[in-house]
Amino acid sequence: MHPEQQAIREPRLWRDNGWTARVIKNEEDDGWAVAMTPDGQVEPALVGPWTMGRDKKNPKPLDTSAFNTLVKTAAEFVRRHEQQMHATLHRQIEISRDGGRVSVTLDIEPDEDNPSALLRATDASGEVLAEVRVSAGFRLTRATADAWAEAGFSAQAAAR
Repeated sequence: MHPEQQAIREPRLWRDNGWTARVIKNEEDDGWAVAMTPDGQVEPALVGPWTMGRDKKNPKPLDTSAFNTLVKTAAEFVRRHEQQMHATLHRQIEISRDGGRVSVTLDIEPDEDNPSALLRATDASGEVLAEVRVSAGFRLTRATADAWAEAGFSAQAAAR
């Protein structure tokens, strides 16, 4: 939690442990939803349905148990999203070269104006054999990695 962020424990608003839970009217029906927002973020990381109270009109108030469950669920959702994003932006293939294993990685650097990627080959000890900038659309496959290695890891071969 940021030092300036005080814990809040109200029926429709809780802030603690780096998260804010806000119970909101569900725009799509007559029910309620809860928005989970990490500290420092403007947009919620997760919005889900929230339980009606006993009067069947108002939302059930937040409590410690519900808040802790919401934090766990939202944090897991964010973690899975980050893993998926990493998998989308990072590829790795192992190839055989000169009797050893070479790891070829492609790290895409998303940028709205000028996306690019870094293609890198490292040997088993972690020494960088080659590193070149390629198009963000470069497709790293075993065939492209082998072709790049066969061409001596040249920038021209990677650009094809």
